[in-house]
Amino acid sequence: MALTAEQQTWIDGASRVDVAGWIYVRIKGAPFARGFQFGYLVADEWREALRVYKYMTFQDFGMDYDFFVEHAVKMHKDKLGDELTKEMEGIAAGLTAAGQPATIDDVIGINAWMELTDYWWPANHEKFAKQGPKQARGTHCSAFVATGSYTADGKIVLGHTSWTDFWQGAFENVLLDITPDEGHRIVMQTGPGWVASMSDYYVMDSGLIVTETTIAGFQGYDEEKTPEYVRARLACQYGSTIDDWIQTIRKDDNGGYANSWLIGDIKTNEIARYEEGLIYTDTQKSTDGYFYGNNVPFYPPLAHLECLPVGFNDIRSASGARRVRWEQMLNQHKGAIDVEIGKTMIADTFDPYLGFNNPNSRTICSHIDAEPSANGEGVPPYMPFGSVDGKVASADDVAKVSFWGRMGRADGVAFDAEEHFRQHPQWAWQRGYLADRPSQPYVYFDNGEVREQ
Repeated sequence: MALTAEQQTWIDGASRVDVAGWIYVRIKGAPFARGFQFGYLVADEWREALRVYKYMTFQDFGMDYDFFVEHAVKMHKDKLGDELTKEMEGIAAGLTAAGQPATIDDVIGINAWMELTDYWWPANHEKFAKQGPKQARGTHCSAFVATGSYTADGKIVLGHTSWTDFWQGAFENVLLDITPDEGHRIVMQTGPGWVASMSDYYVMDSGLIVTETTIAGFQGYDEEKTPEYVRARLACQYGSTIDDWIQTIRKDDNGGYANSWLIGDIKTNEIARYEEGLIYTDTQKSTDGYFYGNNVPFYPPLAHLECLPVGFNDIRSASGARRVRWEQMLNQHKGAIDVEIGKTMIADTFDPYLGFNNPNSRTICSHIDAEPSANGEGVPPYMPFGSVDGKVASADDVAKVSFWGRMGRADGVAFDAEEHFRQHPQWAWQRGYLADRPSQPYVYFDNGEVREQ
């Protein structure tokens, strides 16, 4: 489809760079225009994502992808607000102009997929089927934030590695650099067509850096309130302080994507851990210390009254083992933590239960695909699941809206899909939908410039 003069002007003001597995997209302007830029520049990835999401949704849930889109639109369309509605309409228009016909309903569907499959479906499957999920949201992600006497320069350092199904992690390789006409500039890890991160790694020109680890075993969902992807995006775009950010994401919370958020503000050198459920929340702050995320809440009412038990004190579990390991490493490196040590910590594969290096479900850098036994949280042996990236930033990086990122496992270990199918044929049904994940270098995204390590 030929672009109009106005559309061509929008595209001329945007850019895309592909490097070491990442797709770095820069967009700017009014909501519809920047949405158009994004949709147009990631149209091929959108098409492939839909192909894979549709197959995997049916295989994993027994329900068509369109079923979840339909319910997402019913629940969320009137809760997007004018700005994100226009941005999503722009994304759909950009996709269509690039040869991938789409509507705003399609864009809502992929933005809401994680929330609906992991939170709404466990709470509502009995309305549609006799059988269904026996357990709510599982284990995802490892992260830390430190400041004061724990870091080499006394300033903030933050690191995060996403854990997810490898098929899904392949699409979380977009770094979206948004300069909106109103609010703060955001650089976030995301996927094609998403308006929020969802892997949840954000750096803003407000001086805030934000990440999270999901709360495993969480139960609860309010269909009448605002989805997390809307609240998180608005918090990052308009929040200037930690308190601003928390106030925005808490407003009209629907319980979707319940998280332990780690937040740093380089203006004050303050860090925070904000744990948010549907009913209970807790905020801890420090200017000299650390927080980490290992998929279990520390706040007892949230842990015991809104979650199933997932091993807070059980070193045999993924959550309990990482709680021990984070304490060991953060204290071992006290006074020396910087970006390079941050990279080593999120790549760590020491198993504190067995007491030696043993990449598996219990390690900070997850290797569930190498795990010979069920990890106790609903993940079967050798599932193609685990660490899919690494991101680290210092306060000096945040000041430039910059950070280090590695696509692929945080420790750099490659994943060969065909070899995995050969060794573990029970997963061969993912052939054609599960891609290889080669070893990649760290890349520095430096205020719009990109360079490999």
